[in-house]
Amino acid sequence: MEKSPDAFRTISEVAEDLAVPKHVLRFWEGKFAQLRPMKRGGGRRYYRPEDVDLLRGIRVLLYDEGYTIKGVQKILRHQGVQFVMECWRKAAEGGGMPLADIPDIASDAAKGAATLQALGETAARGAAEGSLSPSQLKQLSGIAAELQDCIRILAATKES
Repeated sequence: MEKSPDAFRTISEVAEDLAVPKHVLRFWEGKFAQLRPMKRGGGRRYYRPEDVDLLRGIRVLLYDEGYTIKGVQKILRHQGVQFVMECWRKAAEGGGMPLADIPDIASDAAKGAATLQALGETAARGAAEGSLSPSQLKQLSGIAAELQDCIRILAATKES
């Protein structure tokens, strides 16, 4: 017998529905303050339909869209719970979540480019002054390369 869409779900049911382990759901509760399942005797969790929708949205952003936990926290802060809930609905319809719907992405990419430029200037100045060791220069070069890759990925995603 299948439950009503309005019924509360156990952690096992939600974990199976989202195809994630139960410990991941518990971990997400600690990372996303907006997740607050009801807890009954013995600490059993019961998820409301809104909780499940939010978890689905978080899962889409983390697993399908490639956001970090901090990125999803930022989206929740700036765009709200309803926005994240809509992410899974759009993904279920086959639309995915266009980055243009998240305005902070463009400004974050611009900040990243500025940071990269400043990092390069700092590395060049440090190398000229001899204040950076070869290992520090190597580390800065690696960070700069990673940032450059991130900016390229963001730019390519924004164009598509």
